[in-house]
Amino acid sequence: MKNLFNIVTVISALLMVLTVLIQTRGQSLGASFGGDSNFYRSKRGAEAVVFNATIVLAVIFVLSVILSILSKK
Repeated sequence: MKNLFNIVTVISALLMVLTVLIQTRGQSLGASFGGDSNFYRSKRGAEAVVFNATIVLAVIFVLSVILSILSKK
């Protein structure tokens, strides 16, 4: 069971890194500090899917780490 949690942790971490990199691909450093005039816009389409997938993967990652720690006891 411990190995299953470790595998889920690694896979979710890798997928989360990929989704974060996909999200920031179209933005420059100036947009991070308020240089972009479209800062307060809503996410639509594929951008919303990637954003939501990142949140889900982060929750899966945290839960798998917690369950992995609890399974060692």
